[in-house]
Amino acid sequence: MRPSSVGDMTSSSSSSSSSSSSSPLAVVVAYKLTEASNWWNDVNESPLWQDRIFHLLTALYAAVATVALIQLVRIQLRVPEYGWTTQKVFHFLNFVVNGVRAFVFGFRRDVQKLQPEIAQHILLDMPSLVFFTTYALLVLFWAEIYYQARAVSTDGLRPSFLSINAVIYVIQIALWLVSWWKPIRLVVILSKIFFAGVSLFAALGFLLYGGRLFLMLQRFPVESKGRRKKLQEVGYVTTICFSCFLIRCIMVCFNVFDKAADLDVLDHPILNLIYYVLVEILPSSLVLFILRKLPPKRGITQYHPIR
Repeated sequence: MRPSSVGDMTSSSSSSSSSSSSSPLAVVVAYKLTEASNWWNDVNESPLWQDRIFHLLTALYAAVATVALIQLVRIQLRVPEYGWTTQKVFHFLNFVVNGVRAFVFGFRRDVQKLQPEIAQHILLDMPSLVFFTTYALLVLFWAEIYYQARAVSTDGLRPSFLSINAVIYVIQIALWLVSWWKPIRLVVILSKIFFAGVSLFAALGFLLYGGRLFLMLQRFPVESKGRRKKLQEVGYVTTICFSCFLIRCIMVCFNVFDKAADLDVLDHPILNLIYYVLVEILPSSLVLFILRKLPPKRGITQYHPIR
């Protein structure tokens, strides 16, 4: 009986020492988490930090808008004989989206005071719709290349592109008008869910046509001129755009059902910074860099004007 009791005492003492050693660690972790939470709340509730973050977003958007405008001017000087090509429209819309965003964040406090409240939603959400149209142009361009390479008619692609965009804008404007006429929470929720669906639709479009074009390019002979560069270009842009629209879809869904994830308020500046950098600023910057090459002056076979 005595050896057994000694063993029990030994195990008891070892377990108590283990728990006593782990206890300070748990306290430290809990303290660090509380400290981090306090920091997050302090920044969110500080008007000074709110202004700093919104001014940072203004500067970032203005920089991207400037790059898009410079690239548009360079393309125009390179091929002045062509009208509004897909490439020119893409860069122009990038300039518009980022320019409007820079303006909105530059006057974010004034925007928050606008009445009726629907005016705030229009200023904050309309650039997102134009962003969708901007990058849907890439999907259209890739779809045209893919079907042309397979000797399939592309006559219906542009009308389909315009029709889809028209339907999306009409539905969104109708939701805004209903919200203005009868401002209830349900209409705002429907508007956000609709936009989450639009973002998911865009992500799937990039996955479908970017993936198809990538696989088609992989089947080209290894010695094909520019094959490797085009593979990288399509692969990178597809990954970037699919990811940004998928993240936007997920974040907007959280925005709908969780007040802590609301993006349309002043006291969530850190969340605004993370969201807009991930879904607009970083993707736009990367895509503009990847597609920075100017079109050739002559012998253009893949450079289509918007009809």
